[in-house]
Amino acid sequence: MSDINLDKLNPDAAKKIRPFLHDILDRYPENIHSIHVTGTAVTADYDGKISDVNSIIVLKEMDLKFLGVLAPLGKKYGKHKVAAPLIMTPGYIERSLDVFPVEFLNFRLIHSTVFGEDILEGLEIDRMDLRHQCERELKVKLIWLRQGYISSRGDSRILAEQLVNSITGCIPLFRGIIVLRGKEPPVAHREVITALSGAVDIDTGVFIKLLERKHDRQKVSPGELNTIFEEYYTATEKLGRTVNEIKE
Repeated sequence: MSDINLDKLNPDAAKKIRPFLHDILDRYPENIHSIHVTGTAVTADYDGKISDVNSIIVLKEMDLKFLGVLAPLGKKYGKHKVAAPLIMTPGYIERSLDVFPVEFLNFRLIHSTVFGEDILEGLEIDRMDLRHQCERELKVKLIWLRQGYISSRGDSRILAEQLVNSITGCIPLFRGIIVLRGKEPPVAHREVITALSGAVDIDTGVFIKLLERKHDRQKVSPGELNTIFEEYYTATEKLGRTVNEIKE
């Protein structure tokens, strides 16, 4: 289908999602406003072995029948790491910017519109909405760290996996904090963490350590686990205080 443009995607990601998009547009062409690929599939951080190909399908208006079109495709393409797309409408996006500013900021920064109109490029994120979500997410992260430590029941393997697997989920939040400090956030994960350190003037070395373990599929040794946990907790706590001090 000539209207699909996958030129900005990682070639492996493009190969995986192309047949999925053809299936969607062949089965349900009339109500689709646009389709956008987001996340690592459009960045240098993409890893064909572990990265999902994420997308947003924007419908002109919500139609629950479309879910019936999508559902049978989940198993077929899920095994190729094509994640279930987010389904939105232009109205939903407009009404949700104040609720999910971190998510929409990252959609705006990192996406490729592969079909239809680019509705994400011009999104305007309110600074105070962004601050409130960043503050909330950091407080939730501290609770998660404490509960994760307890629920691991002294099993270092479980705790280590939790810490390593959590780091990529922190990157969108870090970009939000960088924006709050008046700077333009990078795209690449490692560069985001480096920029965060400069923006908030705290030691973010533990985040680099976890990112390297994640990318290289290295395990955290039992001997370094407690140190990493304490550094992770301390850095997150300092980020929370920094965001809390940001005023209008």
